[in-house]
Amino acid sequence: MPSDAHTLDETARQIRLLDLEAVFRAGAGHIGGEMSAIDILTALYFHTLNIDPTEPARADRDRFILSKGHTACALYATLAMRGFFDTAELSTFLQPHSALNGHPNRVKVPGVETNTGCLGHGLPIAVGMAKAAKIAGEKWRVFVLCGDGELQEGSNWEAAMAASQFKLDNLTLIVDHNRLQQGATLIDTNDIAPITDKFSAFGWASRTIDGHDILSICNALDASQVEPEHPTCIVANTFKGQGISFMKDRVEWHHKVPSRDQYEQARRELEVNT
Repeated sequence: MPSDAHTLDETARQIRLLDLEAVFRAGAGHIGGEMSAIDILTALYFHTLNIDPTEPARADRDRFILSKGHTACALYATLAMRGFFDTAELSTFLQPHSALNGHPNRVKVPGVETNTGCLGHGLPIAVGMAKAAKIAGEKWRVFVLCGDGELQEGSNWEAAMAASQFKLDNLTLIVDHNRLQQGATLIDTNDIAPITDKFSAFGWASRTIDGHDILSICNALDASQVEPEHPTCIVANTFKGQGISFMKDRVEWHHKVPSRDQYEQARRELEVNT
């Protein structure tokens, strides 16, 4: 898999183009939060995860859970680019009878580990997976990506306590910290910052990174960074709508769909360096 910054950045840009096309074609989606997460997904799927698209259920694979399941289109575009299914299938996103629903479905989409979308469920499920690996003496790792607004759900903090109690150093949580949620800023809704300090207080090894610097993401996710007997929390500072000027850091793009003119402008901006 590619390891240099330029190749990974180009992969992320192509995934953004696929996501933009799918959302525009479907006339629905959560494009803002998808754009904020794509660099993280690229680092995971094209650098970190021990996975094989030809054997998506291989027993020794790493597990990834997209807890912010409403940004499923970004996951679909990433899985397609990684070879789990043909990119042409992205044109069916949200269409009747398509496998590519608005939230990921493990029965329908190869590479999806669990159904998500009801916020606050991803981390508890990941804790169960990581504990199961420990009990079985397995070496695979579990990664989960959640939104910062999602941390307002109390189930996450119960899971955080359990992960620390069980010394789940095979578990890594990445927080997509774009500071915006549906209809409002995080600080105006229920501000949970500073996130890193909170997870540290719960016994996690926590750090903050630039969530759009792919090499920084890869380094933070590397097994060499794991602190024995401590789960890892990586707070990735990101921007909603990253990569598209008129979407960037704008709360209305949580689930807004671009017009034809906006779509064409976004394509031009994303194609500049491809």
